[in-house]
Amino acid sequence: MIEQWQIDQYHKQGFLVVENVLTQEEVAELQQTFDTWVEDSRNYTAPWGETQDGRSRFDIEDDHSAEHPSLRRVSSPTEISDVFKRTALESRVAQIAGQLVGSKGARLHHSKINSKLPHTATKVKWHQDFPFTPHTNDDLVTSLLMVSEVTPANGPLNVIPGSHKGPIFSHWQEGRFTGAVDADVIEANCKNPVSCFGPAGSVCFMHTRLLHASSPNETELPRTLFISVYAAEDAMPLSDNPLPSEQTGTLVWGEESGEIRCTPNQLRMPQKPKGASFFVQQAGKDAV
Repeated sequence: MIEQWQIDQYHKQGFLVVENVLTQEEVAELQQTFDTWVEDSRNYTAPWGETQDGRSRFDIEDDHSAEHPSLRRVSSPTEISDVFKRTALESRVAQIAGQLVGSKGARLHHSKINSKLPHTATKVKWHQDFPFTPHTNDDLVTSLLMVSEVTPANGPLNVIPGSHKGPIFSHWQEGRFTGAVDADVIEANCKNPVSCFGPAGSVCFMHTRLLHASSPNETELPRTLFISVYAAEDAMPLSDNPLPSEQTGTLVWGEESGEIRCTPNQLRMPQKPKGASFFVQQAGKDAV
């Protein structure tokens, strides 16, 4: 699916952007499905729907209104859409993620849509993914499929190359799991970010330990990502899945080894958000 030099680059930098992973027809089908959810969001003033663990499936930003929709998250879309399910389990996205995991096989851990519609306030603070999804080893890949075109201006993912080889930072402040690193970590480690962008159908594959963040979208162009997290088949989860689904644990690449592999990581266990998504944790609103 990808060349060895791309695999080497991923392991060196902690991320890899690959264009044309999906065809324009495949992407259009995803976009059409998401557009129906955006239109539906105009009828709501609070998060709605329900996932396996009872939390809302659809989450909206504070600036959401019927005239200015700001649907920022759809949790486990694989449960309610065949096209998103096929993409997560059977497409080139899953196959490339399997290559990058570097184990005998890879499983789907969870999936979600993160969107920034035009002129919306949604942002993501600096964090790493592994503190949300600790496993017995850290061979986890986050794939961020660009359902819409992502540009340098419409709130792209910003990453710190090579930070996946550094420490796992605390995502707790003042006794609360905030899902973000503190200011000292940002000052010391996040000065020279690289933006990940590309045409619709591109995918950014990111190591679970990589530091990343993104800014609000202040343009006329939507920025929508379908995010699927894949774990090595011999990596066993150590905490509750933040977004459990019917597809959790599905083998998408390779084969079963029947083994559990452990590597020496140390971190505090995460907390699942009480609200619809981790955005409420990063905004400091999850305790109420």
